[in-house]
Amino acid sequence: LVRLTHIIYLLHGFSVLMGILGPALIITTFLTGWPSIIAVILNYAKRSDVRGTYLESHFSWQIRTFWYTLMWLLIAGLLFVTVIGILFAYILAAGAGIWVVYRILRGWLALNEGKSIST
Repeated sequence: LVRLTHIIYLLHGFSVLMGILGPALIITTFLTGWPSIIAVILNYAKRSDVRGTYLESHFSWQIRTFWYTLMWLLIAGLLFVTVIGILFAYILAAGAGIWVVYRILRGWLALNEGKSIST
């Protein structure tokens, strides 16, 4: 299960890398890229297996990162629709992208140390 948790962080990280290197924003590839979608499916499928272990905090961390990123993307989309909010939408999207990178790195570092992560 530890290896699976590393793989899930790797999948999320790969989506972020695709966002950095490609024409899309980090948050859009994080939410719509196949690696992150597979990662979230794995999170939900194996969640009961990690219940009661320190890995449960990592699974919750990963799932919350995905859903909060979706929320920030929806808010940015609503701002983008209003012509006045386009600048704020880009700022929010960039900030959310940095936040996603932070969450993946922080969680993965804690996993490497064998520690739980506070959700």
